[in-house]
Amino acid sequence: MAEAGLAPMIAVVGCDGSGKSTLSADLLAWLRESRPVDTVYLGLRSGEIGNRIKRWPLIGRAFERQLSKKAGQAREKGGKIPGAPTAFVIYMFSVKRMRAFNRMLALRRKGVTIVTDRYPQVEVPGFYDGPGLSAARAEGWLVSLLARRERAMYERMISHVPDLVIRLNVDVDTAFARKPDHKRASLEAKVAVTPHLKFNGAKIVDLCSTDPYPVVLEQAKAAVMEALA
Repeated sequence: MAEAGLAPMIAVVGCDGSGKSTLSADLLAWLRESRPVDTVYLGLRSGEIGNRIKRWPLIGRAFERQLSKKAGQAREKGGKIPGAPTAFVIYMFSVKRMRAFNRMLALRRKGVTIVTDRYPQVEVPGFYDGPGLSAARAEGWLVSLLARRERAMYERMISHVPDLVIRLNVDVDTAFARKPDHKRASLEAKVAVTPHLKFNGAKIVDLCSTDPYPVVLEQAKAAVMEALA
C-alpha cells in the first residue's frame, strides 16, 4: 500500500546493462493508459559527465583521470576520503539526486504514480546508488560534516519505501556485452551485490533480464498490477 498522501511508486533496479531504462520506459507507456504516471531517473549520470570532461581541449582526459582516481579512493572501505574538494564534488552529486527525489515526492503528492529508474540505498555505501562519503574514512571537520549531511539525505530518501521494487538480475558477461564502455570490475561488483539489497523492507520481485524481453515485460506488468491492486 502506498504511503499516506502519496501516489504509488515502482522502482526498477539492477546492474548497468540489466535493462532498467528499457523496462522503465515500457512500464511508463503502459501505465499511462490507465492513470497519471511519470518517471524519475534517480541515478547520477556521473559517467556521462566524465565523458564530457574528457572532451575538453588539452586537459580533459588528464583531469577526468584525476577526478576518477580520487572518487575511487573515496569508495574504498577502510581508506580515506582524499580531501575536501573531492568530498564536496561527491556531496554535490548527492544533492543532485536529492533534488530529483524531492521532485518525485512532489509529483506523488499530486496523485501521480511514479516509475523510477534506480533507487537509493544505504546497505552498500560508496557505489551503486549508495552514499558516496560513507565508505572511506572522513577526516577533518569539513569532510566529516559533508559525510554526515550526505548520510542524512540518504536516510531520508530510503525512509520512503517503494510499493514495489522490480529487481533485474543479469550475469556479468551479458552486462558487459551490453555496456562495453563500463569497467568489467565495476559490473562484477554490482552483479554480486544486487541480490542482497533489501531497500528498507520493500516488496521485491526478482526477474531474469536474460530471459526474452517480452517475457520480462509481462512478468513486470503482472507484478505491478498486483502491487497497485
